Amino acid sequence: MPQTALVIGGTGPTGPCVIEGPRQRGYRVSILHRGVHEVELPAEVEHIHADPHFTANLTEALAGRTFDLTVSMYGRLRHTAQVMRGRTERFIGVGGVAVYLGWVDLSHHPGDALPLPIPEDALLVTDPTQHKFAYLMVKSEEEVMEGHRQGAYNGTVLRYPIIYGPRQLVPREWSIIRRVLDGRKHFILPEGGLYLETRGYADNMAHALLLCVDQPDRAGGQIYNVGDDRMCSLREWVEMVCAILGHRFEMVTIPLEAAFPARVYTAVLWEGQPYHRVMDISKIKRELGYRDPVPV
Repeated sequence: MPQTALVIGGTGPTGPCVIEGPRQRGYRVSILHRGVHEVELPAEVEHIHADPHFTANLTEALAGRTFDLTVSMYGRLRHTAQVMRGRTERFIGVGGVAVYLGWVDLSHHPGDALPLPIPEDALLVTDPTQHKFAYLMVKSEEEVMEGHRQGAYNGTVLRYPIIYGPRQLVPREWSIIRRVLDGRKHFILPEGGLYLETRGYADNMAHALLLCVDQPDRAGGQIYNVGDDRMCSLREWVEMVCAILGHRFEMVTIPLEAAFPARVYTAVLWEGQPYHRVMDISKIKRELGYRDPVPV
């Protein structure tokens, strides 16, 4: 009998690549998602339609089912980690970078300064009044790690950055492309466009996850930052898009406070605070051998 894999989510930016990975490794793959956003997948991939945000829905949809591998990329991770106890040998949960104290609001971090780059053992959000969603993300990671410690499964957590590529949720490049299509001559860059933020190409992030699938003994019990190995500034992103489209802007540098029109293509205005958000990915490079398979 072939091994079985369950992908919770699977229709977002990295989903199809993650699904294809276990298939190429001989797994029989099922995906559990709401059925709202369908993507083209091989006919042999089973679709289980349920809302993964609720424990009761997951329990009902997976009644009597067990899997060798579970990848949880959508829904409430803390719920999927609970429901999959006793149902899977291997559990890989995908979270995000908002868990870091100060990532969303720098004023929450002691000294109003983030360590750069930010390692996995940096301070996390532990107070729900600071940022409730980030706090719940931290609790979700803890649930996965507790399941691993108790022997319920071999567990790993990946902290995804902003994802770019097909099916991305926040297509910032479109706002640059639209300005090109409109024939605009000038482009506003807050603070010279020197802002740095970790991003990850969809295929690259799927590759990072599959490294965990292939190396369970090393990845088990670990939390990894993931992102592209190459770091680009906001100005570099704009210049790369323009080069592809054969367009040239006159770059206009203005202070952040006056750069409100730039909000659509930079996260620097999340809380009106200009600071870099850079993750340290040296751990996954050192332990699992991560390198970008697709260059920026």
